[in-house]
Amino acid sequence: MVNTSQVASKGFTLMELVIVLGIMSITLMLTNMWLSSQLPQWRLNGAVRQVMSDLVAAKMSAVVERNRHRIFFQDNQHYVILDDKNNNGKIDLGEPQEARDIQADYHDVTLTASNNPSFLPRGTASNLASITLTNSAGSKKITVSITGRVKVKS
Repeated sequence: MVNTSQVASKGFTLMELVIVLGIMSITLMLTNMWLSSQLPQWRLNGAVRQVMSDLVAAKMSAVVERNRHRIFFQDNQHYVILDDKNNNGKIDLGEPQEARDIQADYHDVTLTASNNPSFLPRGTASNLASITLTNSAGSKKITVSITGRVKVKS
């Protein structure tokens, strides 16, 4: 004769499954809310890294190629990196240039620039520049000093 109190149960009860699914759904909901609140900050940081790396790359290219490299900020999302072969400060036919659109990867980030920096062959900059990137998470500023130093300020 089999004693029912000694039989081991195999599986889960419906109540146990409902409790586990409830806990998992609450955890996923909280995680989703946290992630969606962090995305604007991550996009702003990514945009700052992109602009800063383009500025530093232009500075290094000016040193290596021994001619000016300029960055022209055209509007609140586009800028052009120019290899100014003849050092006249203008975009001429045949001079290598790279167009960038900050909103291609960071759709809610806009930028404003106080000046268009120009990097000289010594690694210095011919003029000061301040670039501010903004979205719903706030704003961050990138500065270019006359010594050519590119720095991020919150």
